[in-house]
Amino acid sequence: MPEKTHFVPVETVKSLIKDVFLKAGVPEEDAETCSDVLIESDIRGIESHGISRLKYYYQRFETGQHQAVTNFEIVNDTPTTAVIDGHHGMGMVIGKRAMQMAIDKARTFGLGCVTVRNSTHYGIAGYYPTMATNQDMIGLTVTNTRPSVSPTFGVQPMLGTNPIAFGAPTDEEFPFIFDGATPISQRGKIEVLARAEKQIPVGWVINEFNQPIEDSSLVLEALGNRTASFLPLGGAGEILSGHKGYGLGTMVEILSASLQSGAFLQGLTGIGPDGNPQPFKVGHFFLAINIAFFTTIDNFTQITGNILRDLRNSKKAPGQSRIYTAGEKEYEMSKITKSRGIPINLNLQKEIRYLVEKLGLSKYDFPF
Repeated sequence: MPEKTHFVPVETVKSLIKDVFLKAGVPEEDAETCSDVLIESDIRGIESHGISRLKYYYQRFETGQHQAVTNFEIVNDTPTTAVIDGHHGMGMVIGKRAMQMAIDKARTFGLGCVTVRNSTHYGIAGYYPTMATNQDMIGLTVTNTRPSVSPTFGVQPMLGTNPIAFGAPTDEEFPFIFDGATPISQRGKIEVLARAEKQIPVGWVINEFNQPIEDSSLVLEALGNRTASFLPLGGAGEILSGHKGYGLGTMVEILSASLQSGAFLQGLTGIGPDGNPQPFKVGHFFLAINIAFFTTIDNFTQITGNILRDLRNSKKAPGQSRIYTAGEKEYEMSKITKSRGIPINLNLQKEIRYLVEKLGLSKYDFPF
């Protein structure tokens, strides 16, 4: 980590995030939701989707690709399902309301499924299944995103990073939370590496000639002008099962577009036919499963906890001292972050100063 990295208290960072959204015209309650989702990313140690994305969101207000005031329209509603049109409002607000709808339906009928069209980036996908695990339910969400991943044997960015997030409660101090994109990496991680002025590993990104790119700054530029793309999970070709990552990304695209008559693939670029910015038209899928309709919560959490403990206690590879299960690292990091603060490196400090000065947020006196 760069020498001049500063650690800023969680509450200070969350307050700044909320104030930026308020300055952009986001209503008070919605700004609180947005700041809650973004800060949760930083708390869990997921640097790619927290305060580092704040300038990104603000710029989307300026281009008109995000609407500060969210119009959450219920297009279709049944006891167990719903279709929502977000009208290009705040993805975090839309996501939280949609996941809660799924949870409320599952509480009564055992299952709840809500799909969304015309939304925007909704932060870390793992936030939403955690809402379900906190209420003794299983939670699942997927979302499509702007094209940046080439199909197996292709070089054109077609699919988004299309994450899958799944959560289940356990009898441990933390739930099982899997949150992962379907390519090898995703844009937010490249942005983190670029701010730290680090290279990316060979095999993450290819150019239009199927050659690897390592310079993180050049990768961001190439992704922006669509002359580069991420490889799907498994990498190039089929030998290491890149076709499986490609298939998972396509599955997410179907769940995020087909059920809600939403935009897909090239319809998510955020650029209109005239070359000007337009809304991203992102789609989401949310599912809540009420465990009590299948078994007792105690039986479920005990068995799930045993699965995780057996995995962690299995034979380790030579030189390895520990095996983790999904959500464990984030839980441990959250305890550190809440005590130490959120790391802000040199380039992120510049972005924060830019927003503070541009928006006149003079009450913040950062040590940088």
